[in-house]
Amino acid sequence: MTLATDPAYETRLAAHRAARLAELAADDGWLNLTDRVELAQGSASVGRDSGNDIVLSVGPANLGRLTLVGNVASLTTAAGDTLDFMPEPERPPRLRFAGLLLEIHTVDGRAALRVRDLSPNRRSVTLRYFPTDPAWVIRADWVALARPVTRAAELVNGASEAAVQTHSARFFHAGTQVDLVPLHEKSGKPMFVFRDQTAGSETYGASRFLYGDAVDDGKITLDFNTAFNPPCAFSDLAICPLPPRENILPFRVEAGELNP
Repeated sequence: MTLATDPAYETRLAAHRAARLAELAADDGWLNLTDRVELAQGSASVGRDSGNDIVLSVGPANLGRLTLVGNVASLTTAAGDTLDFMPEPERPPRLRFAGLLLEIHTVDGRAALRVRDLSPNRRSVTLRYFPTDPAWVIRADWVALARPVTRAAELVNGASEAAVQTHSARFFHAGTQVDLVPLHEKSGKPMFVFRDQTAGSETYGASRFLYGDAVDDGKITLDFNTAFNPPCAFSDLAICPLPPRENILPFRVEAGELNP
């Protein structure tokens, strides 16, 4: 039995894809992002009415007054209640009010108000994939650097954020040595931002994402069948990292998500 016909693997892959779709459609997913407005320090009125300092495309005409002092934000409603933006694990400070999810999203030291519409009339999307290919489940060498290196991770809007590299994932494909660089981590798993020769045609042009798994004994599993599109593939308001030069691959990776 090959991996491609292994029922247990196909079950895990189907569960991964179902969770991926649910994540996109969640309250804090990428299908209901409506606004992203940069903020200055101090207080500003917020709402859909054009007379507000910050004009939104959704929600009530007058949402309230948003106050930002340093990294601390609050919203004073028209009724006089003060609601604090609260941090959550691996999430920006946020609050839910008036059918909206409001977040203080900071990139390269600049804060912005990010708004998601919590009404049930959100977008839907159909995800498409290359056929499952067991050849793209790779057990790579997990190579530790002599010392951690702080790098600038470039973003699509021209900004950058500092990221610390401690390892690279080394494997060979068609005689080419690849040292994939992870610059981010989520839920304890290294995340790789890569681009290959399918980009711009079959797959999203800027990049795709991939989580490494099963890190053990100097090895890491890279299952490119689980490679997925970045938020920027679904919303022009998202700000996504671009692949470092090591992760721009000179070959086709015919596995994972296609263009949505």
